[in-house]
Amino acid sequence: MRVLGIDPSVQSTGFGIIEYTDNSYSVLEYGEIKPSRQLLLLHKVNMIRNRIEEIICTHKPEEVAIENPFYAQNIKTAITLGQVRGAVLVAVASQNRSLYEYSALEIKKAVTGYGRADKAQVKTMMKTLLNLQEKDLGTDAADALAAAFCHLNTRMFQQQVNAAEGKRPKT
Repeated sequence: MRVLGIDPSVQSTGFGIIEYTDNSYSVLEYGEIKPSRQLLLLHKVNMIRNRIEEIICTHKPEEVAIENPFYAQNIKTAITLGQVRGAVLVAVASQNRSLYEYSALEIKKAVTGYGRADKAQVKTMMKTLLNLQEKDLGTDAADALAAAFCHLNTRMFQQQVNAAEGKRPKT
């Protein structure tokens, strides 16, 4: 299964693609979409949408996982983040992919075992779990990979539960 993880932000939208096959994870690509600060918001949002569509077209993930923000520091930040999320949702829908949303707490718990882990801990765990020790990994890309990793583990667990339920004798 191939999953695109996204950590939306107007300044630096993280993305990461992980493929899970034969009980191992492979990172296909990761990075950060950083529109110029001089661009108007509508152009930043459009750039993010275009780049997400390109990534989906290139890597053809079966599913997309996105971090669902629980709070924002202020109302303006919340509105701007909502606009970026909207652009991401349009990009995912335009490529006919399924979207799954996870809270930061769920993602951190799946990756570090602790829902209140800080960004440095998430980054360290992603480098370790995905064997990216020698590679430069930005914080937002690490968060995006963490969203994809969380989703893959959730899906694998669901498949195991479904298989176990299918094997139970009916009473």
